[in-house]
Amino acid sequence: MAEPLHVFYENEATLEGLQGKTVAILGYGSQGHAHAQNLRESGVKVIVANRPDSANGKLAISHGFTPMSIPDAVKAADLIIVTLPDELQPEIYAKDIKPYLTNGKTFGATHGLNVHFKLIELPKDIDIVMIAPKGPGHLVRSEFVKGGGVPTLVAVHQDSTGNALKTALAWGNGIGGARAGIIKTTFKDECETDLFGEQVVLCGGLSALIKAGFETLTEAGYPPEMAYFECVHEVKLIVDLIYQGGLNYMRYSISNTAEYGDLTRGPRIVTAETKKEMKKILDEIQTGAFAREWMAEHKAGKPLFNKLYNADKDHPVEVTGRRLRKMMKWINAKEIS
Repeated sequence: MAEPLHVFYENEATLEGLQGKTVAILGYGSQGHAHAQNLRESGVKVIVANRPDSANGKLAISHGFTPMSIPDAVKAADLIIVTLPDELQPEIYAKDIKPYLTNGKTFGATHGLNVHFKLIELPKDIDIVMIAPKGPGHLVRSEFVKGGGVPTLVAVHQDSTGNALKTALAWGNGIGGARAGIIKTTFKDECETDLFGEQVVLCGGLSALIKAGFETLTEAGYPPEMAYFECVHEVKLIVDLIYQGGLNYMRYSISNTAEYGDLTRGPRIVTAETKKEMKKILDEIQTGAFAREWMAEHKAGKPLFNKLYNADKDHPVEVTGRRLRKMMKWINAKEIS
């Protein structure tokens, strides 16, 4: 039976675990910039490791940090928070992190992939913890600035000092997570559910559904603009309702016609066969097959990744969307070249 859910708030997750300690943020990207700034504004001593001449390095400098090398940051810090891309971590870890991970330090992950699937070899005399905000870095930052926070996961993989959880909770508090609630989990559960959600529902499943819907309408002769509005633009309207009050609130908010179509036609799209494929994908995640495949793809120079990415970039739904979004000044459209 699963352990009862425990949520830590500010009364339990205090900053005490980082008192008098130095925190190094490795990488000043999406999560890195948020963790660095939030921790600093919470009174924690923060240093940043990033190439000074890169875009992220220049951003760190503009935010008042002096970027240093990864080895120097690891040597100087008590808690080392790694926010580098998953696929880059094994090589950087072996060369620039592992040699300086001395007794008593804490290795901090924001996602469990490399630790859970043993893609990096961590020493036995350090603490290994994770703080994983359930939101992108810009939201972690903006909610903190407003005086709030985003729900956050905490996990302890190795407790060498006896203080691993205390350190992790202080980190979670420092980025604002304890204001919203820090939920206790494991590296395994965070990693596997996160990968599954990305692949099956949030990114992979939704992207495939959008393209298939758009193609079905345009192949039947409907204007691509109409297909875009129905299969892409209005997704946000429905997701916002679900975000606010779940499926029930979404159904309460739409027409009876739409609700009847939802309840009777939805199961014809996501069928027992679809769920069977979902289970297959979950098995690939649980066994580490996906992690190994992704690391091999990265080492090979990402040939399949680049082929699929470029094909989707020029899909008719994207071409139509780029044209229509220029007319929608109110949505603050973002285009990636």
